Amino acid sequence: MGGLQPWHWLIVIAAFILLFGAKKLPDAARSLGKSMRIFKSEIKEMQSDGADKPEAAPLPATPVTSERVETSAPEQTGDKRSA
Repeated sequence: MGGLQPWHWLIVIAAFILLFGAKKLPDAARSLGKSMRIFKSEIKEMQSDGADKPEAAPLPATPVTSERVETSAPEQTGDKRSA
């Protein structure tokens, strides 16, 4: 009882024909097919890009050295302007 029976599919198909019209359905199916072909080709291209490039070995960890410079703060002058 969980699946759709053939008469369910007939009702769904009839609803699509009534909603979208018989003229627009072939165009919609054609554009869906083109989109699926583009999607599949992009997936294959991404997989081939990943297969061509060898896995880069992670670099060994290096200790972090301090880059702090021991200097004094600049002296502040007594020139305070009032607005």
